[in-house]
Amino acid sequence: MDGEAQKKTGNAGDTLILSDLHLGSELSRAADALHLLKHREYSQLILLGDIFADLNFGRLTGEHWKLLSLVRKLSNPKRKVKVVWVEGNHDEGLSNIMSHLVGVPVYKRYVWEHEGRRKLAIHGHQFDRFVSKNYLISQLGISIFHQMQRVNGLSKAVAQRLDGFSTRWLRLTEKVASGAIAYARQGRIDDVYCGHTHVAIERHEHGVSYYNSGCWVGPHATYITDGVEGVEIHEYQNDRFAGVEYRDPSAQRAGQPAEAADLFEQAGLPAFAGYESVRC
Repeated sequence: MDGEAQKKTGNAGDTLILSDLHLGSELSRAADALHLLKHREYSQLILLGDIFADLNFGRLTGEHWKLLSLVRKLSNPKRKVKVVWVEGNHDEGLSNIMSHLVGVPVYKRYVWEHEGRRKLAIHGHQFDRFVSKNYLISQLGISIFHQMQRVNGLSKAVAQRLDGFSTRWLRLTEKVASGAIAYARQGRIDDVYCGHTHVAIERHEHGVSYYNSGCWVGPHATYITDGVEGVEIHEYQNDRFAGVEYRDPSAQRAGQPAEAADLFEQAGLPAFAGYESVRC
């Protein structure tokens, strides 16, 4: 049965949260994320940072552009879905153009209420002291990682191990969780949601519930739903796209210009505005 004809799963009133898609990375599971967004019910979608790998739009594949196009379609008021983009450290420098391109607001942090609980979505790099204090070094590490992905013979498994190592060394999962909980307590926030660490966890301390949405660049793609059944962390499962992270991205680039031009046209921008210089 065609995907569009399948019955959607989930609850219509859910908030759906996913982060760290890293579009432009060869490890990005954009096709899986696209399938998820098409086949779940939700009334609010929060893209919780690091939607892009870096500022180089030339690395985006056809599937990456399709995902961005769907986000723009979801932002149409007729869809009755509120779409929110929370800026991550990899997204910095892209927020203004992407807000216009996909038609959604971009926030440093986003607060809302549900069932009497105050909720905060913030990417989490703010609590990672290494990234916040060593911006240039962390950006150099990101650049080296992307260069290594393109080295002939470097397997996806090796790249994923490198990403896991950078998570432990740079992102410091425990410190991000502790920092987010302390920050939430000061602002009388009940539930705080982060990404950045690439590790999906939940923790409850000092009256604050902390949830991390994980990532979409490794073998375990995860996301969060917040609705009538409470807050749940899910791992994406779909045999139809099993192994999609191991596709050869070069095979997907043939259709890229049409996909990109179509999305820029929808936004009322010149077809290749995304490849022009972006001022800080």
